[in-house]
Amino acid sequence: MESHALASGYFQNVNGHEPMSPPTSGITAAVWVEQIGPARGGSGLNSTTARLVLFVRLYASMVQQPTDAIDPDMMTALDALLAAYSGDFTLGDLVQEVDLLGIYGDPLSARAGYLAEGGAEFRVLTITLPLIVSDLWEQVA
Repeated sequence: MESHALASGYFQNVNGHEPMSPPTSGITAAVWVEQIGPARGGSGLNSTTARLVLFVRLYASMVQQPTDAIDPDMMTALDALLAAYSGDFTLGDLVQEVDLLGIYGDPLSARAGYLAEGGAEFRVLTITLPLIVSDLWEQVA
């Protein structure tokens, strides 16, 4: 996930954890696991299909100029990621699909907000990325 986001060209840095300080310029992204469990109705007879939910959060410092460009720049990056996730996104066949419409839970979505961290405030867009992973765990009776 990190290398995919970084390869998009929209981010100066992509972390595998939630950062403790805001970016000084440009947009930074972070990816981490939010939830994992069975994809109800998606499992086979002797294996469990999993629903892995990742958060992909985009960060931009609120002190960069021009201030009016922060949201448009972040929306451009967000649009690129959502378009990729909505397409044929399988992470090299590691995942079966993105749960776009929420068949197994909350759908692919993004929420905007602000976050204060380390004495600074920054703009954030948090993507909920639900991935369906086929036959992840073997069921033994």
